[in-house]
Amino acid sequence: QVHLVESGGGLVQPGGSLRLSCTVSGFTFDYYASGWFRQAPGKEREGVSYLSNSDGTTYYADSVRGRFTISRDNAKGTVYLQMDSLKPEDTGVYYCAADHIRMSSVATIPDMRYWGQGIQVTVSS
Repeated sequence: QVHLVESGGGLVQPGGSLRLSCTVSGFTFDYYASGWFRQAPGKEREGVSYLSNSDGTTYYADSVRGRFTISRDNAKGTVYLQMDSLKPEDTGVYYCAADHIRMSSVATIPDMRYWGQGIQVTVSS
């Protein structure tokens, strides 16, 4: 059975940093691309970042490019999202996602087949 479990969320002040982790099980992670999307209260799901498993292709939402970095450790079955220079508008529930199908853009990340349960990130002073 496929499981994705996020960790590392919490409350941080504007300008601060957090690193989200997502550990996967139940499938061979090497064969799956991974990504992160988020949802703020009253807003649509928004793709944040994507990392291909095959050629290292990355996508970032314009709103996070230059501040967030996605990476993965296949040996540990884990994907990370390093979030720096956080802003209040980054607040939301963050979900990791995985799929064996290559995604075409950051906007399609919420369409990935497997999701975690989500973790809250709150940026506030």
